Amino acid sequence: MGVRLLYLARHGEQEHAEVESPEAGLTARGRRQATLLGERLRDLPLRAVHHGPLRRATETAELVAASLPDIPVYASELAGDHLPHDTDPAGLPPSYANLLAGYSAAERLDGPRVTAAAVARFATAPTDGDVRELVVTHSFLIAWLVRHALGAPERRWLGLNAHHAGLTVIRYSSAGPPSLIAFNDVAHLPPELRGTGLPADYRM
Repeated sequence: MGVRLLYLARHGEQEHAEVESPEAGLTARGRRQATLLGERLRDLPLRAVHHGPLRRATETAELVAASLPDIPVYASELAGDHLPHDTDPAGLPPSYANLLAGYSAAERLDGPRVTAAAVARFATAPTDGDVRELVVTHSFLIAWLVRHALGAPERRWLGLNAHHAGLTVIRYSSAGPPSLIAFNDVAHLPPELRGTGLPADYRM
């Protein structure tokens, strides 16, 4: 058995952020965020880069991979933008309840199923030695994997917000429970590129 270091990054800032669209690519700031993230990861012995299929995740992964020329890059639906859990809205703040109400019955069924497959694929100790992988994904999956690593109640994925191009690292080993090493690390970004992707009143 080995150790998996799972590096998770949210995509860079996307165009028309107020209207989510599969076709939304990165803004100039988002491209710069992704480039700086790649430079941050340049010297890591990564086995692979995985990214979700939406354009903003694909473009982020491509810019990151420019600093990692020998690392294979794979598109994966497991790293896509899904509702990770069909959370009961009872007792939640209205903003969370309204968010959940926007998902269809099919999305409430399919999203958790894909997310469970993502956990099985990425959130386990490897059987073939030590592994380091990067997953370029979306805020919801990062929140779910952090919640999962901490053994927190299922509804606690709500309220975990990832910066654009922020870096989260989780360690998985057969010797014990997962360890959250870093969350929302943006040391690779200058101040003017930090805090994007968060509600305005969350920014410091």
